[in-house]
Formats: sequence, C-alpha cells, structure tokens
Amino acid sequence: MTTEKSGLRERKKDETRRTLSEIALTLAIERGVGQVRVEDIAAAANVSLRTFNNYFPSKEAAIIGNAFQRSETIAVALAGRPPGEALKDSLRAAVLAGFSDSSDRQWLARMILLRDDPALIGAQRKAEIEFERNLAKVIAERAQKDLTRDIYPTLLAAMLIAAVRAAVFFWTSSSPGGPTLHEILDEAISQLGHEH
Repeated sequence: MTTEKSGLRERKKDETRRTLSEIALTLAIERGVGQVRVEDIAAAANVSLRTFNNYFPSKEAAIIGNAFQRSETIAVALAGRPPGEALKDSLRAAVLAGFSDSSDRQWLARMILLRDDPALIGAQRKAEIEFERNLAKVIAERAQKDLTRDIYPTLLAAMLIAAVRAAVFFWTSSSPGGPTLHEILDEAISQLGHEH
C-alpha cells in the first residue's frame, strides 16, 4: 500500500512539473520570455508561488523543464536496454524513446526561444551538465568502465548530448517538409564515434 501511494505521489509530482513547464513555455511563446513572471506561470497553473518554487528555481528552468524530464527518460530507457545489446544501438533506442512523446511544434518553439534568449541558454546548459553526469554513470555501468579511471563514458555522454543538440538545432532551421526530428536524431547518433 505504501509503495502504491508513493508511486501515485510521484506520478502526480511529475504531472505537476510537466504542466508547469508546458504553461511556462506557452506563456513565453505568446508573450516573450521577458514578459513572463513566475507569478504568471503559477496563476495560469492554478498553484501557489510556493508550489512553483518547489518544482523550479526560476521561470527559465520551468520553460526548459520538460527538456530535463526528457533527459531523465533517456537515462532510464538506456539503463533498461537489453544487457547484450551494442551500446550504440542502446543509445539510439534510448534517445528516440526520450523524444517519443514530444510534439514537433513544442520542440520547435522551445528551440527558437533558446536561440534568442541567453538566460534560457544558461538554464538549458545547467540541465545538460546534470544529464551528462547521469548519462555517463549509466554508460559506465553498461560498458563496464570505471568513471574515475576511464574518460570514455563521460566523453560519450558529452558527445551524445552534443549530437542531440546539433540535431534539434539543425531540424529547427531545415525547410518545411524535410526530415522529421526523429530521422535527424537517428542520423546524428549514427555518426557518433565508434564504441570501445
């Protein structure tokens, strides 16, 4: 019963975090990042300012918040891949799983905002650094490497994040009717260096 309650609580927390992030992004798209206040996001989500602050330290963190959740999804998906699977195949499957629920419109809007707002770029980079650390740990476990003795897991995590970022930015600037975000992500990951 306790596990059921804690599972429900975690799902509700994830849902609240996702909702706050979606509202923050929507408001930023409609008004511009500079015209959105934390109070506006909390009011639109029908939560208190204190509740907002329990989930995000700033409006920028909320705007890019779903990107951080996506990184957690990718790390969990990678950890759950079959043990004998080639690491490159596991990475590809995990990244594509992380982007399975994203709407192209939402990603396009977020990336356009990111290109134009230095504060958002800073918040995104912070999330990427934490993701890089978590991903390196999972890669080290899968590749049976020691993070303190082998740079490979950290390097591969950084390369994967750079490949995803490059793919998304490339996709946002490509012509309409071109390849989908999934196709570009797949191509970017396939061009990563060979595994050990």
